[in-house]
Amino acid sequence: MGAKKTANILVVDDQPINIKLLQRKLEREGYDVSTAYNGLECLQVVKERKPDLILLDVMMPEMDGIEACAKLKESEETETIPIIFITAKSSKEGKLEGLEVGAVDYITKPIDLEETLARVRTQLRFQEIHRENLELQMRLAESRRTAAVGAITQGIAHNLNNLLGVVVGYLDLLKNGFDSPDMVKRSVSLMDQAISRMVNIIRQLSTIATHEKIQLAPANLRALLESTIERFKSEYGIEANVTINNELAPDFELPANVEVFESLIGKLLINAWEAYPKNEPNESRDVWIDVSSDKVGDAEYLYIRIHDDGEGIDESVADNLFEPFITTKTSVGRGLGLTMARHTIRNIHGELEVEDKEDGGVVATLSCLLSEPPAEEDDEAFTADSDGMVVQQ
Repeated sequence: MGAKKTANILVVDDQPINIKLLQRKLEREGYDVSTAYNGLECLQVVKERKPDLILLDVMMPEMDGIEACAKLKESEETETIPIIFITAKSSKEGKLEGLEVGAVDYITKPIDLEETLARVRTQLRFQEIHRENLELQMRLAESRRTAAVGAITQGIAHNLNNLLGVVVGYLDLLKNGFDSPDMVKRSVSLMDQAISRMVNIIRQLSTIATHEKIQLAPANLRALLESTIERFKSEYGIEANVTINNELAPDFELPANVEVFESLIGKLLINAWEAYPKNEPNESRDVWIDVSSDKVGDAEYLYIRIHDDGEGIDESVADNLFEPFITTKTSVGRGLGLTMARHTIRNIHGELEVEDKEDGGVVATLSCLLSEPPAEEDDEAFTADSDGMVVQQ
């Protein structure tokens, strides 16, 4: 680990005696000190050598401390430099003026050197903690990215290898049983299923990567839900008991993409259906779709809740439900359902949450913004009449 960097402090004051006193005190404490005699010089020194902290006098010629501070806060390169004002103003208004333009603290003249040193140390420590937090966040983000790439890579490799193993296995059976039509037909069918799953994995991963924009058009919600259930049953080859509880009017429409909507709800329905124990008969696997709307403040939201009475969220995946290839299913080609569902709903500015129900089972809640609060209007509007006089509307 390298030696700790010496903090650089810029002292700005139009009185040389004040600069000399502060410079001597700070240098004795081991700090590197730069100086400037007005706001313009301050900006130039900051540009040439970015200090760790600035002691800035308020009342100066050419450019005062308030203006200099405001300019520093306008730039991304200098906005994070802590500024302590040195002011002769002892009034509350004078101190607030400095804090409002971005100063972190203030010192009142006549200057107490020990108090100034204590305030400087405090702000430098805050800066050090801030930098440490930023570095920690960067390391955590990098660790998460590395872990995510590893998990996705492992998931892709595991799923595709298993599916390729299925294809290779049935190819071998075809080679040895080509004289049996039933064997050929069954092998080709199972190979086709495995290949379809591989294609589906690649297509879903591509969709996540491209962030393609989804085109929306008004659609009847009731008809959408009914067509979604039919497609779900057809795609998965099951006769599931899906009950719709819709509080909205029969003619209620929402902006939607039929293909995306059916695929999204279908993923949540199969998750709900598979949440029951493996030995649970189809007729006992009840799934419900509850539809409602509600206002949050002045905004109106649509809520679609898909829930079951199954076994609940497995503790082993509770913390990373939405990560790719996170699944408790033993079959290959699974583990992208919730990842895709959340990605899809967020693409149209919605949200998906999944949680255990108090009475058992799981509820997946889709929320979408239906209407935003009306824009604020001025209480009074004015216009000009034909004679150019301003009149109230």
